[in-house]
Amino acid sequence: MNKIILLISVFIFSASSLALSAEWVVRDAKIMGTTIHTEVWHEDITIAQQAAELVLKTMDEVNQSMSPYLESSELSLVNRDASSKVIQISSELFSVINQSLAYSVKTAGAFDITYASVGYLYNYRKSIRPNQTQLEEQLTGVNFRFIDLNKSDQTIHYKHKGVRIDLGGIAKGYAVDLAVERAKKLGIEHISVTAGGDTRILGDRLGRPWVIGIRHPMNKDKVIAKIPLVNEALSTSGDYERYFDEDGVRYHHIIDPKTGDSARTVRSVTILGPKAIDTDALSTSVFVMGSIKGLQLLESLDKIEGIIVDKNGNLLFSSGLQNLD
Repeated sequence: MNKIILLISVFIFSASSLALSAEWVVRDAKIMGTTIHTEVWHEDITIAQQAAELVLKTMDEVNQSMSPYLESSELSLVNRDASSKVIQISSELFSVINQSLAYSVKTAGAFDITYASVGYLYNYRKSIRPNQTQLEEQLTGVNFRFIDLNKSDQTIHYKHKGVRIDLGGIAKGYAVDLAVERAKKLGIEHISVTAGGDTRILGDRLGRPWVIGIRHPMNKDKVIAKIPLVNEALSTSGDYERYFDEDGVRYHHIIDPKTGDSARTVRSVTILGPKAIDTDALSTSVFVMGSIKGLQLLESLDKIEGIIVDKNGNLLFSSGLQNLD
């Protein structure tokens, strides 16, 4: 793992702040409810341009399939009908849901896509949250074991009425990985793809590492670490991304499946690893688990490291990131 100079939530230093060669192609777009940013290099600029457009196309395809906010998405159709009947789904959606369930088992339910059974009642833009009665009613639908996946015929069925799923804690990471893999097939060896808090790096920056900044969770204008990366993925989850404050309490989008309320023992979690689908799921998982159990989980995983900012602003590191020069 590359040497780390401390910091915390993800933004990538923009092309304007770096001396880019003429062959670098930069693209930005609003997709999946966030900003997609990609930078691509190839000696043939036409190929670099094709790759950049392919990245955006890939992100849009995943959004069209897995967004819970689009009524026409495959995920929305599943949420509408899977409680009443068995539904055959695409191999792509099946794979992401299957990986989500694997993380549910690995984290003892801290990562649970059925949190949406209560999570859909929150509206952070309008400062709306469920009352206690609504919470208690909808929490009965939160349990990843209610999802019945049949690998033989690639079907899904919800074993409880009122179940909804949301892939917001894993779909962006999956899309970022898919975009990078598709770019590789075009011959791309140097690319960065970022979707909100999730980034995947392929190669270096023509002799230099890519530099990722992690935002201070209590001050959007401060950066508390700079991380040089080559061939790495990085994801950050923070309580400052989608939230509202009410009577001194912050309600944000990272929901604890056990309570249906926002998890509040940490402020930010950054995970580093080989693939964004894993760092995405783990940043959410560790945020919900808290610093002690979260670090225990990270220590049990190969090629995974993490940085946690707890509720008091203290920085905690997995063992592979400690004792740095």
